[in-house]
Amino acid sequence: MNASVKCVGIFVLTLVALAVPRATTAAPRDADVTFAKDIAPILQSKCQVCHREGSMAPMSLESYAQVRPWARAIKSAVSSHEMPPWHLDKTVGIQAFANDRSLTEDQIDTIVRWVDAGAPMGDAADLPAPLEWPTGEDWNFSSMFGEPDLIVRSPAYTMPAQAQDVWYRPVVPTELTEARWVRAIEIRPATVKGRTITHHALARLQQDEASEAWQSNAPEDDLAIPSGLFMEWAIGKQGELMRPDSGKLMLPGANIVWDIHYHAVGEEVTDQVELAVYFYPKGETPHFRQRLGLYHAIAGGSGGLDIPPNTVTTHQGFHVMKEAGRIENFQPHMHLRGKGMMMEAILPDGRTDVLSHVADYHFNWHNNYVYAEDAAPLLPKGTVLRFTSWHDNTAANRDNPDPNQWVGYGDRTVDEMAHAWVNITYMTDEDFEVEVAKRKAKLASTTTNEQP
Repeated sequence: MNASVKCVGIFVLTLVALAVPRATTAAPRDADVTFAKDIAPILQSKCQVCHREGSMAPMSLESYAQVRPWARAIKSAVSSHEMPPWHLDKTVGIQAFANDRSLTEDQIDTIVRWVDAGAPMGDAADLPAPLEWPTGEDWNFSSMFGEPDLIVRSPAYTMPAQAQDVWYRPVVPTELTEARWVRAIEIRPATVKGRTITHHALARLQQDEASEAWQSNAPEDDLAIPSGLFMEWAIGKQGELMRPDSGKLMLPGANIVWDIHYHAVGEEVTDQVELAVYFYPKGETPHFRQRLGLYHAIAGGSGGLDIPPNTVTTHQGFHVMKEAGRIENFQPHMHLRGKGMMMEAILPDGRTDVLSHVADYHFNWHNNYVYAEDAAPLLPKGTVLRFTSWHDNTAANRDNPDPNQWVGYGDRTVDEMAHAWVNITYMTDEDFEVEVAKRKAKLASTTTNEQP
């Protein structure tokens, strides 16, 4: 593979990201801005996923009557980029995402002008049709695939009103009797109250990758990479959709090893966590296998995390890609001292490209930044993924419980972590070249069509 092919993945994704037209829902400057015509569509597309009845946000923003009392607070939150929570640095790296919930500058300007004009309702005939959101009993992806093919539940756990944090790690069999390919996954606490005590939940896939039945049909590169983590859930994460012709593999006799972090909230709550799995139809085998991995931003792993009192520290971790692949997402994970994290690709020719930089990390929002299909970086075998993390253990960090304490790695919220959850779709060198050629052809077609 020549140097141009090795590097073309980064060049192509950058050009595609730049070619994506800038979305806008703002009204012209000389038009009257109203809730019905201008603000309601923005709230539907970027806010109501959380701000609706029965969801996690403290107030619903589904109607004018609900929104009007909060108008000035909304203006303040969007002007400061506090809401919607999207902490990515928009000046570097990839900027095309499948789940981008940030507001454009035009949308922010529209909201500000609406509030400054007195937050008028406008003509009710201009209101968009209300969105139909899943209820607490519905699964997000059921509208796409029907009801889940498999649901695995952790045993119910009762968290006392006052208690230390708990890490609950039961093992639950899936009871699968045949190998199945997965196209979508969701995890959720079973009840609304359960969400208040569940900080995060990991579901690890425990299965026999070395079984003779699987080895007889497995590509050689699949045998070298363990199953690992199946999915991670935290506040703000709705689920995972595999890209077309990609999937995760579950084998007969597989178990789900739960790792659930519960914390007390002042009242006794009993809950369990549910894992919903959507399979490809029997006989439909995706070409690529995707895996979710934990990538430390700490040299030498967790034991190397060292954060002295009253300091801002930097740590780095390096991970070599032993196979070519497509990076599907970037989800940093740190605790209260977390300040930022960056993922870079050091290519075999020595060139370094910033993929994503979360410059304003917030512990309360575990955002998963999922790259748009045409922007997800294609990286050759031998690429080094470099993760850099920053922790602010000073009094300037308003979330810091005690800047005079030394902090190391640990599960507790007052301890620290520094890793990223990253899905990678691995592929052979031949498949990599095919995917790069497809990306280049699509970019060329898009560029040609946009020329006057």
